[in-house]
Amino acid sequence: MENIKIKDLTPFWAFRLSLPESPGVYLFKDQSSNVIYVGKAKNLKKRLLSYFRPSSTLPQKTAVMMGRAKDLDYILTGTENEAFILEASLIKAHMPRYNIILRDDKEYPCLRLDIKEPYPRLGIARKIKKDGALYFGPFSSSQSVRSTLRLIDRLFQLRKCRKDRLPKRSRPCLNYQLGRCLGPCTNDVIVASYRGIVDQVRLFLEGSGRELVRRLETDMKQYAGQEDFENAARIRDQIRAIEKTLERQDVVSHGMEDQDVIGLAQGSRISQLVIMFIRKGYLIGSRDYRFNDTGASASEVMEAFIKQYYHDMPFIPEEILISERIDDLVPINTWLSDLTGRRISIHRPLRGKKMRLVRMAVSNAENLLAKEGKMEGEDLVQLTRSTLKLKKAPRRIEGLDISNLQGSLSVGTVVSFVDCIPFKPGYRNYKIGCGDGIDDYGMISELALRRLSGDNPPDLLLVDGGKGHLSAVKRVMETVPGKVMPDVVAISKADGPDKTDKVYLVGRKNPLILKKDNPVLLLLMRIRDEAHRRAILYHRKLRKGGLERSRLDLIPGIGPKKKRLLLKQFGDIASISRAKPGELALVPGISTFLARDISRFFSG
Repeated sequence: MENIKIKDLTPFWAFRLSLPESPGVYLFKDQSSNVIYVGKAKNLKKRLLSYFRPSSTLPQKTAVMMGRAKDLDYILTGTENEAFILEASLIKAHMPRYNIILRDDKEYPCLRLDIKEPYPRLGIARKIKKDGALYFGPFSSSQSVRSTLRLIDRLFQLRKCRKDRLPKRSRPCLNYQLGRCLGPCTNDVIVASYRGIVDQVRLFLEGSGRELVRRLETDMKQYAGQEDFENAARIRDQIRAIEKTLERQDVVSHGMEDQDVIGLAQGSRISQLVIMFIRKGYLIGSRDYRFNDTGASASEVMEAFIKQYYHDMPFIPEEILISERIDDLVPINTWLSDLTGRRISIHRPLRGKKMRLVRMAVSNAENLLAKEGKMEGEDLVQLTRSTLKLKKAPRRIEGLDISNLQGSLSVGTVVSFVDCIPFKPGYRNYKIGCGDGIDDYGMISELALRRLSGDNPPDLLLVDGGKGHLSAVKRVMETVPGKVMPDVVAISKADGPDKTDKVYLVGRKNPLILKKDNPVLLLLMRIRDEAHRRAILYHRKLRKGGLERSRLDLIPGIGPKKKRLLLKQFGDIASISRAKPGELALVPGISTFLARDISRFFSG
């Protein structure tokens, strides 16, 4: 990796640089060496020199980014395709501020079928891995994937046991007795026969339902010809159930193609994207993504989405239709073709049936964008106040969340929303030190106390939890003297697929139940989910860095060096906690005042 200081790249000298004219990836860094932008280029010299122009000639986003850039690294690759792969990996690793980042917080579920096993089972997976298994989906919700799984469990005789490998039983389970499993755990089931059922499930999930029906009709006639009417009737019932499912699928193409159709709609602060999945000519589902405004054009958003979304996809259809043109169309086509080993075509249709499909995707994106935009800003602030019965308009809302690993290495995060929009300067991370063990109330109380002891309290605190968490935070607020405390509410996740999240208010015995599409509920869920995402990322960062948790980290003025000196002098935390201020002050670098603070910390 080559490094260049941005301060050396004046426009005059930039054109004299001996930058390589080969493909590669470049990384801009800020003064703290954080990666703020990752890009790829077919010709590094040509691409990089385009950044070093007068700021007035650069796009606004690029000009702002270049104002923060202090270092430039670049990595050479053998081909442009290698640059695509490296760029996607680096963006995923660094999450640069000025890149368009595909954050899929919704975790759309899939169905997983491990065909490496002699007797595969069908299960639900949250993440798609390159492990040799087949993944089907993604499904739009947990409810839809579980409904599909229940249907398959009823129609086909795959094993239902939850273990990945086939368990050994003394007698078969209830599913075998109900005729829904062949019982390979106790019966000598021929692998080839079981594989035949696996193939049927694959056809059904891949959208080849009509072909599956034709095969089953052949089997039914064969059983009927052999006067095996019991099996013939079983297959007849299978056919009817499959046909009933197929009736609910929309025919959008008579060419029997596999296609992804991507539509994009942009608002003043949000870009909304919808991808529709067409398999064998039938629309089987869709997903949606929302991007906060990054100052990027529609073309840039579309290109970034394609490169990040398909980077790890186990199945890529032969045709991808898009609503916006992209600059690197040919190399992206080549890159995806190399990934799959077959020809992949990405294009933006301008007429005909394919154009109508793209318009359908764009229309769905516009509807979602309009739905989100119906209530925002001042209107949503006032609606939130009236709905939650708050003392004042919640112009600044802060969400609290805790993350820990079985009670250890506990962390807390605060996210801030101003006028219903994320306010990143207000985000805060905290290490929680209320003691070992799982104590949700104690941890959320400590987090609330530390936040409310600071400056600029919010108008509304949103706690991720139930009535107990709300009461714990309320008790903390009563102990903070001399400050006007904000309103506080809590939100807990729904306890069933058909139910909505519960909102708990101070002074109200039962939770407030709002409709799923209520703008206030959607706002609270968004803040809660953002706090949860932030807490998990911070916790993961600390674990990844191999941080050894210590109560000393919670004492202001104690850094890594002083912590090492204290541990070297006293041996462990317990001995430090029992030491007197005079003994602590004997440690090099520990002043009398800091020694007193350490003693008070452990005694209080």
